[in-house]
Amino acid sequence: MTPHSRKLFLSAIIALFLAGTAYAAEEVKLRYLASQGGLSAHELAAELGYFDATGITIENVGYATGGPASLVALASGDVEIGSAATSAVLNSIVGGNDFVAAYPSNGINDDVQSIFYVLEDSPIKDIKDIVGKSIAVNTLGAHLDYTIREALHSVGLPSDAANQIVVPGPQLEQVLRSGQVDVSAFGYWQTTFEGAARQNGGLRAIFDDTDVLGEIAGGFVVLRRDFIEKHPQAARVFVEQSQRALDYAREHPEETRAIFAKALAERGENPDIARYFRGYGVRPGGKAVERDLQFWIDVLVREGKLREGQLAARDLLYTPETASN
Repeated sequence: MTPHSRKLFLSAIIALFLAGTAYAAEEVKLRYLASQGGLSAHELAAELGYFDATGITIENVGYATGGPASLVALASGDVEIGSAATSAVLNSIVGGNDFVAAYPSNGINDDVQSIFYVLEDSPIKDIKDIVGKSIAVNTLGAHLDYTIREALHSVGLPSDAANQIVVPGPQLEQVLRSGQVDVSAFGYWQTTFEGAARQNGGLRAIFDDTDVLGEIAGGFVVLRRDFIEKHPQAARVFVEQSQRALDYAREHPEETRAIFAKALAERGENPDIARYFRGYGVRPGGKAVERDLQFWIDVLVREGKLREGQLAARDLLYTPETASN
C-alpha cells in the first residue's frame, strides 16, 4: 500500500468511526407517559433502533389521561418528555413553566385530522347545531376543547356554548352509540379508535378540525428548557431521531402499522386497531413553522389570557441553538 493510499484508507476509517459515534453522548434516560391507542414518534424511533448507541434510552412510566396531565408530570419532574396539544402547551407556559416545543407530535391535514361524529340519524348537521349539546372529548384544556371553542367562534357563537364531557379514548364510540353524549370527538392522535368506530358503521361526521384550523401542527412533544441546557447533545439526538421516525412513518406506512401493532400488544392493548393508523400528518422533516404556535398565541390574546407580544413563537420552538440561548 502506497503512503497516499494508506492515508486515504486511514481517513476512511476515521470517517466511519466518527459517523458511528456522531451521536455518542452521556447516558441519559428520558421518561414519558404513553397515550392509549397511540404511538409517539420517539416510541417509533426506539422501536426502529434510532437511539441505539446514542446514550439515550426512553422509558414508558405509565399512561397520560391527556396532554395537560402529561405536562403536569413534566413540570413536576416525574418525566422528561411531555406531549400535548399546542393550546395546552401554551397555557402551561403562560402558567409559568419554561417548556420548549421540541417537535410536532402530530399534524392535521386532509389525511390526519380530528373528526366530530354523531349517530347517523342525529338532527345535528353542522357546527351551529352543537349549541347546548354534549360532546365527548378526551380531556379539557387541550386540542379538542379549543377546536370546539374556535369552531363556535367561527360561526359567531359564544365559545362556551357546547357542553364538553371527558371520556377516555377507548370509550368514545361506546358513549356515542349508547346515547350518553350527542357528539364524540376523535382526536387526530386517535385515528385508531376513529377508524374502528367508522368501520362499525352508523356514524356521520359533522366537521373536522381542518375545517376550522386549516393545516397546522396539532400538538408538540415538549422538553423542559433546563433539561435541554443540561443535556444539549441528548436533546438534539432525541429531537433529530424522533423527526427521522416521523419521516419513516410517512414513507413506510405498512411497516409502521406493523410496529404499531407490536407495541400495542406489548402494552396489553388491542393490536388490531393499528391497521387504522393513518400517519402523523406532519411536514417532511418533522419540522414546525411559527404559525403552528402563533395561531394559538393569537387565540389566547383574543381571549384575554395573553398580552399582545407576551409570547413569540420563535422563542418557544426547539433549535440546536436553544441550549446556548
